[in-house]
Amino acid sequence: MRRRTLTAAALWGAAALTSLPLAAGADEAYPQKPIRLIVGFAPGGGADALTRIIADGLSKQLGQQVIVDNRPGADGVLAAQATSSAKPDGYTLLMGTNTAMVAAPTLRPTPPYDPFKAFTPISSAGQFSMFLVVPSSLPAKSVNELLALIAAKPGAYNSASSNSASELAMLQLLGDRKVVNARYKGDMQAMTDLLGGQVQMMFTTGTLAPAYVKDGRIRALVTLLPDRSDLLPDVPTGGELGLGKLTITPWAGFFGPPGLPQAITDRLSRELQNTLQRPEVRKQLAQQGFEGYGMSPEKFRDFFRVQYDAFGATVREHNVKFE
Repeated sequence: MRRRTLTAAALWGAAALTSLPLAAGADEAYPQKPIRLIVGFAPGGGADALTRIIADGLSKQLGQQVIVDNRPGADGVLAAQATSSAKPDGYTLLMGTNTAMVAAPTLRPTPPYDPFKAFTPISSAGQFSMFLVVPSSLPAKSVNELLALIAAKPGAYNSASSNSASELAMLQLLGDRKVVNARYKGDMQAMTDLLGGQVQMMFTTGTLAPAYVKDGRIRALVTLLPDRSDLLPDVPTGGELGLGKLTITPWAGFFGPPGLPQAITDRLSRELQNTLQRPEVRKQLAQQGFEGYGMSPEKFRDFFRVQYDAFGATVREHNVKFE
């Protein structure tokens, strides 16, 4: 892991289940071998969990194995670059999140790639739920009590993050209060250190938070969702607490290498949309606190552009820096 100090000013936020044929003249036998689905986070976290659920459903949808390939590190850039450099034949795909696809090319002085030229958008996957959690041993039972602790001892507390959404949400919450942030390759490693007392706060997904809240080991103070989550119905929203600036909602989507043939892109998009409508997939994703929904390649491309532009505008407006 690596450590950063968060010092930026607060932000204001950035059908049927049957297979459809490829276009005439395309390889209608696709796929003829297993498909590799790369994810830029370690096993055990939210992104890994939902990727495996969707991969299993897509395997059934396509009648071909979909293998999850974990490539953690570098804010998801390693996974993204492995996909971008792959042969555009439909057998290497990326589960991309706003960390690798928006934050990395926006915040780095030298962008690792142009996300609109280095990838082919296929379909959205949906959005994560996120909760601010602290160890039960920390004497803070509300967001206001946590902020008071931080203000009383600047720099004495540590936060954890494994993605840009959690870091930006923490920046929004903290304003000019100083906290040292530890960046991890996945939520599971961050949660382990939170439970061990090395860090005192983190925004984490609905994959990990509910079990630890229910067994009393951590306390959830607020959710980033616009409405309370069924997973933790007692946890208030930012709006309820008057924290309207907590507007970060992390999303995920599927991308292929540049130059992916339109027929294969369309086929994958349809099958992914159908996968996300499968009852068993919807149920499992809901248990992870993930709202799954697909889009056509065109709609996903437009959605991606809006997300990218809005993020960049917010960063520039508020002079956000990761030191």
